[in-house]
Amino acid sequence: MICPRRFPVPRWHRGFLLMLPSIRKHAAVGFRYLKPEAREEAIQEVVCNALRAYVRLVQLKKVDLAYPTVLARYGVAQVKDGRKVGGKLNVQDVSSDYAQRQKGFSVERLDQFDSKEEAWLEVFIEDKRSGPADIATSKIDFTAWLKSLRYRIRRIAKLLATGEKTSIVAKKFCVSAGRISQLRRELAQSWKNFHREIDPAA
Repeated sequence: MICPRRFPVPRWHRGFLLMLPSIRKHAAVGFRYLKPEAREEAIQEVVCNALRAYVRLVQLKKVDLAYPTVLARYGVAQVKDGRKVGGKLNVQDVSSDYAQRQKGFSVERLDQFDSKEEAWLEVFIEDKRSGPADIATSKIDFTAWLKSLRYRIRRIAKLLATGEKTSIVAKKFCVSAGRISQLRRELAQSWKNFHREIDPAA
């Protein structure tokens, strides 16, 4: 049996690990305005940038200049400037923070987190006959339509949109299956009316 070769752990690892909690804490404060998922990604990028700077100081034999606050500030500044470790500043990449800042646009998720139900919901079922642009537009319109509904009706509409059976939805909301069928027709008409409002030619 061939055992994997183990490389010695550099002595500077311990020094950086001791500073890591402070760096992460500073990064979390610096990106507190972001949503949880984006904030955690930004924190990881700060750690990567801070580590790269720390390694460089070790190479220059200036590790005595490495302080967690200074490394964290550097990492936050790099991330806010769109500079990721191992990545290039590509203004043509729509998923790049740098491209979004330079071109003045943003990329949003088409699925959303329902904080009251604590679940990720894909609020539109894709039609294989539709193109990507049609699907994206419909998802955006569908989300706007859902927001126009009362909370309880919106929850029923979301569940029906996932393809759930009438009987199961009725049981979940303690109403008759007939009432859910009626709501299904009302929601269908509401969706058509909403579509006419945003696109009179529809």
